[in-house]
Amino acid sequence: MPTRAVILAGGLGTRLAPYTTVFPKPLMPVGGKPVLELVLRRLRCQGIRRATLAVSYLEELIRAFFGDGAKLGLELDYYREELPLGTAGVLSVLDNLPDPCLVMNGDVLTTIDIADMVRVHHQRQAAMTVATQTREVRIDYGVLETSAEGNITDYHEKPVLTHVVSAGVNLISAEARGYLRRAERCDIPTLVMRLIERGARVATYHSDAYWRDIGRPEDYEAANAEFPTLMAEFGL
Repeated sequence: MPTRAVILAGGLGTRLAPYTTVFPKPLMPVGGKPVLELVLRRLRCQGIRRATLAVSYLEELIRAFFGDGAKLGLELDYYREELPLGTAGVLSVLDNLPDPCLVMNGDVLTTIDIADMVRVHHQRQAAMTVATQTREVRIDYGVLETSAEGNITDYHEKPVLTHVVSAGVNLISAEARGYLRRAERCDIPTLVMRLIERGARVATYHSDAYWRDIGRPEDYEAANAEFPTLMAEFGL
């Protein structure tokens, strides 16, 4: 079980505008606490003792609020991205990372069992493991299937499509980090495809645990409505 995590907390939060115009998304309150505090509390409950926050936008507010992490029982340090490195590129400039390293978004509320995810990662002998959830997407139109001649062959009225989606929680091994060039801009999807193209194993860890990405206003509102029943899971 890794004792250190890298938390991606440098995004602009454009989908939550205008709130994030003067307020970084990691400090948006859920249940009266900044969402990043809840992320850190949950990790602390699962054995994480040190976290590196990759910051950029309004980073001085994040530093001022969390300091060295002592009030949360964690050791916090910060990496400021002078140039955007993407969701994976930051790993190329950090030293002494565990193998595997836990990398997650700082705006995701989840009760995913990290220890079990690590177990599956090692069991599968994976270079990288991506936590996943199942989500349904409703299409508010009649969806047509057509032939090459332009004739309708099937008709689906307002179908509901089921997709497996990334939960924004990843285990990235030293092997996988070896495919990153130092200080290059690289996002998680790019790293995943780079690994697959080179024959490395990228595993999934599917979980039905609570998961809510607060990036959209409707999800942010839902998280605030749901949180009172989840407080114990986040050490409150």
